[in-house]
Amino acid sequence: MQRYFVEENDWQEELIELSGDDAHHIVKVMRMKVGSQFIVANGQGKSALAELYEINSGAVTAKRIEWLPMELPFPVKVTIAQGLPKGDKMEMVIQKGTEIGAACFLPFESERMIVQYDAKKEAKRLERWRKIAKEAAEQAHRTYLPEVKSVHRFAALLEQMQHYDVVLLCYEQQAKQSEQYGLATALATWRATSKYAELKTEQQPSNILVIIGPEGGFSDQEAAEAIAAGAVAISLGSNILRTETAGIVALSCILYDAGVMGGVS
Repeated sequence: MQRYFVEENDWQEELIELSGDDAHHIVKVMRMKVGSQFIVANGQGKSALAELYEINSGAVTAKRIEWLPMELPFPVKVTIAQGLPKGDKMEMVIQKGTEIGAACFLPFESERMIVQYDAKKEAKRLERWRKIAKEAAEQAHRTYLPEVKSVHRFAALLEQMQHYDVVLLCYEQQAKQSEQYGLATALATWRATSKYAELKTEQQPSNILVIIGPEGGFSDQEAAEAIAAGAVAISLGSNILRTETAGIVALSCILYDAGVMGGVS
């Protein structure tokens, strides 16, 4: 069944207002009529079955039929920190990462990035990225809408690391120096900590940050600064992955390891 994310301030008791692209999609693409049913969600786990009640110019009104069972969040919340790639690769990272189950995307500037970042265009680009995340979440029937943060400088990214339980730096040069830097080993090490046991007892998710460099990778200084700040340098295997592929692979492996995608954790 078709699903739409609607902000809570557009919910008025039993009536729900949808406008803009959502209203256009309902009327022009799905060609719904009064009485058609779909699901509305607030992006934070709350969702309801709704029925199309009224169609106006540029907007529609739906009536809530019943609340749906609250879905539990994943046992891990994965943020993909992506060094700004060229072209529309960031859009792919957000779209596919959302479909798989990322909780957040944090684009950042890096020393070796190829793209020429234009701060004047950030608002428009951020709006597009968030729209892509919303549409991908609706297509994937997600109840939780991932956050897409504004572009950070590398120093600001390092400051954000303190808010995560685990920080994984995908940096092949450091990882190749020892077998202990594999993703599986890093996750196993985290699961052996008392902090992980505490979170699991309290049924709280582990907050994991995965940092992916741009096409040019990380400079030695950037890698050293990230590791000094607490990141664990890891390898995603012997194959060299494109920047737009690495985060998706890491995300899939982490969710599988956590039991979300059929794993045994």
